[in-house]
Amino acid sequence: MAKEMNNRQAYYNYHIEDKYVAGIVLLGTEVKSIRDGKVSFNDAFCLFDDGELWVRGLYIAEYSHGTANNHIAVHDRKLLLQKRELKKIQAKLKEKGYTVIPLRVFLNDKNLVKVEIGLGKGKKLHDKRETIKDRDVQKEIKRFLK
Repeated sequence: MAKEMNNRQAYYNYHIEDKYVAGIVLLGTEVKSIRDGKVSFNDAFCLFDDGELWVRGLYIAEYSHGTANNHIAVHDRKLLLQKRELKKIQAKLKEKGYTVIPLRVFLNDKNLVKVEIGLGKGKKLHDKRETIKDRDVQKEIKRFLK
């Protein structure tokens, strides 16, 4: 079983306010690559097109044992959410500064690939410095408790 893949950069660059778990439309070789842990979140973001939520820039490496039917590494992938959740996210995006970011890709209990997305607001430079300080303080506390 593969481990979940996290987007650590998202927590550094954004204040995450809401989280949602969405299904994702994938090809067979993409699922196999995800199980191998071959996912990268560099430059990945979500956008609305025709009332549907899509993730763009999510890199899923080509499957090593794939044939001529192998998938393209980077292309738009549709996210599956309930209409109620989509409307709520779309309403928040109309406010200034909000964006939707993929936070992690994981396999659930039924071995289905899921994507956790977060609704976040960008951090300013001083907020990022504060995040680094907090992380360093937490490391020091853990070191003293051991």
